[in-house]
Amino acid sequence: MQFLYYENPANTIILTGEEHKYLFKVRRTKANEYVKIRNLKDDNLYIYKIDSINKKEAVLTLEKTLHQPNRPEKFLHIGWCVIDTKNIEKALPFLNELGVSKISFIYCDYSQKNFKINPNRIKKILINSSQQCGRSDLMQIETIESSDKFFELYDDIVAIDFDGEVLPCDVETSSVFMIGPEGGFSEKEKKRFKKCYRFKTFILRSETATISLSAKLLI
Repeated sequence: MQFLYYENPANTIILTGEEHKYLFKVRRTKANEYVKIRNLKDDNLYIYKIDSINKKEAVLTLEKTLHQPNRPEKFLHIGWCVIDTKNIEKALPFLNELGVSKISFIYCDYSQKNFKINPNRIKKILINSSQQCGRSDLMQIETIESSDKFFELYDDIVAIDFDGEVLPCDVETSSVFMIGPEGGFSEKEKKRFKKCYRFKTFILRSETATISLSAKLLI
């Protein structure tokens, strides 16, 4: 773990619950040692000294603050038509590590509407991933009720679909890249894409296409 997430750093903080358990039962950190903390908002790295520990809580005092941004170099926005949320949650840590800046989860024409995005669970997954990979900002997440609404909000949309052109190596990340659900895009949706690309490979699952696109464009 590169740092510990804490939402509101102050001169003195008290760690309880999962954070306390991880530091002092898993990492076996001791009194007078130092802990790195981020809030995933201001790019600061907060260095705390552990003043005291008991079985339920630990008291930490701020020693210094360092401005150390560790953000993605490119801004990549993906519009991801909703699939089984279990598959989305498995893919999220990979996308966070690769440096995806924003994901819009969209209920497209062929999305299964019974799958519901849980923002709190998504945030927790992204926080855990950032603690491991060292990323200093929190990926932007939004849920959009339909593809029609998505097309109203964003106008420079490039799709990844089965019958598009082969995705070249020099594609810019300035467009919004849209990934369809298992059933693909409807004909109505296809008419609204600025461009349509495909991978030069076998047919990919939605989550595989999302990870592959991110890796190709960001690293």
